[in-house]
Formats: sequence, C-alpha cells, structure tokens
Amino acid sequence: MEDREMLLTEAYDEGVVTEVIRPAAIVPEQAARQVLVELAMRDVRMGGLWWSEPTIWRRYDRSWNGTDGGTGSAEVLGTMQIAYGVPTRFDITIYRATITRLGCEHGMTVTSLCDEALAFGGLTLDTCPRADLQPPPRPFRIRS
Repeated sequence: MEDREMLLTEAYDEGVVTEVIRPAAIVPEQAARQVLVELAMRDVRMGGLWWSEPTIWRRYDRSWNGTDGGTGSAEVLGTMQIAYGVPTRFDITIYRATITRLGCEHGMTVTSLCDEALAFGGLTLDTCPRADLQPPPRPFRIRS
C-alpha cells in the first residue's frame, strides 16, 4: 500500500484508530539497534510481517506475495510513526501509532502493535522511557 493510499484509508475509514503517544516513547540506543535488526530480519519481502522505513514501521497480516516482490494480497494491520536520532543520535522516538480497520478486526490495539515491535529490544510501551516534556519558555518581554 502506497503512502497516499494509506493516508486516504486513514482519512475515510471509520475503523481506523490513531493514537498520539504522549509523552513520546524513547527507544534507547541498545534496544533500538536490536529492534532494527529484528525488523530487518522479519521484512515482508523476505517472508516476515514488518516493513520498516526511516519514518514509519508497518505491520502486515502476511508476507508480500505479489509479482516482482509486490504486496500482493498482504494488507497493513497497523503503522508506527517514528523518528531516528531523537532525542539523541542513536535513539528512536515513537510518537504515533495507527491501527487499520483490518487490524481492529484482528484484535490489534495501539499497545499490542507497539509492544510487538518493542519486544525485539526487550521493552514494552509501558516500560519504554518517555520524552521529558518541558514547559515552553516564558515569552520574551521588553521592560520599559
């Protein structure tokens, strides 16, 4: 499924569940390395269920089985939006997760999706460190 298709599905599908993870979950360097290795080993193009890109991790219901390595009948169950190198160079930040209608039908939740990926690094969404939320700075005022 292309990014545009996924966006349209999310915009018009009443079964889609999107949750902003606040405060954002921070995957520390060591766990991040383990997660990335495991996601690569479980790539949908090689018989796995995950497709990881620099900004999004997608969980499919089955491996891609289309011609020339295409998606075929595989469908997205959920996605995790992530940022590499935040807050430090080797950390990964998870800030939003979406479960598709099909994912909801399969009983998937935002927590179960995140926990599945984070388990590769020995974490869960509940045990994952969180971003340190600081209040915004006071506005600059010129005193007369």
